Amino acid sequence: MEIPAARDPVAAVREAFGEALLHVKEFRGETTLVLEAERTPEALDFLRVSPGLVYNMLSDVSAVDYYPNDYGERFDGGALGFRPERFGVSYHVLSMLYNRRLRLKTFAAEEDPRLPTATVVWPAANWLEREIADLMGIVFEGHPDPRRLLMPEDWHGHPHRRDYPLGKETVAFSFNEAEIRKHKPFATN
Repeated sequence: MEIPAARDPVAAVREAFGEALLHVKEFRGETTLVLEAERTPEALDFLRVSPGLVYNMLSDVSAVDYYPNDYGERFDGGALGFRPERFGVSYHVLSMLYNRRLRLKTFAAEEDPRLPTATVVWPAANWLEREIADLMGIVFEGHPDPRRLLMPEDWHGHPHRRDYPLGKETVAFSFNEAEIRKHKPFATN
């Protein structure tokens, strides 16, 4: 069996998806392709099965919250980059045949963030998407098991969002120890 020659993934995706490929970024040997959200599962499948590409392993799915206001800008060549919406979701794929990695990225809106599920292409995305849904509040439409994964069912909010309130406890020093200790619950025997 002859292995097909490796193809350039950027050129292949640009040819197959045209205007749906919104942006390409190469940084320190890593390539990121930014696609329209609704085309992401189709692009993941294309990368997986196309001769010369064969990205046959989904290694991770991650999400970023670009809150408070460093999103909403088109790529201008500056440090801001391409961030048209608040939430970015990245699919990290690996071609074991050609020993190369690729990141496919898409964005979800601030109000009612929704993306199509990648579980139709990669069943391994199941728990990764559940984690993102639970901690970031992004809904993956068509997901086979949308239950919460880490937080209790009655938990309000999404703790990995940057606008989620931080819990804190004042550190006890010699000058404020009495004030802190009077608010602490202690066992009474």
